[in-house]
Amino acid sequence: MTQTPPPATSLPHHKLFAYELCLSLVKLVAKTRVADAQLRAQARKSAASAALNCAEGAARQTRADKSRAYAIALCECCEACAQSRSPAPWARARRPMFRR
Repeated sequence: MTQTPPPATSLPHHKLFAYELCLSLVKLVAKTRVADAQLRAQARKSAASAALNCAEGAARQTRADKSRAYAIALCECCEACAQSRSPAPWARARRPMFRR
């Protein structure tokens, strides 16, 4: 007797191409070498947050709620990309300008 597999769970965000792109960003950021440990950690958090906000937006009911969640996801994407940029121009700014 063969059993049929249970139906695949389909959540609202599974239908979004943008969500798939966010998951790709998470994987890409994880592979990217960022010398600064703090920037690396923040880039990973931002990429994960982008995917989560995209999923949240798909589940929201009103247009305003969806728009807000998607706008946050877009900002998180941009933040992750900026933090993954190598070499980071602001990494030099943390160094003291003068040596004693």
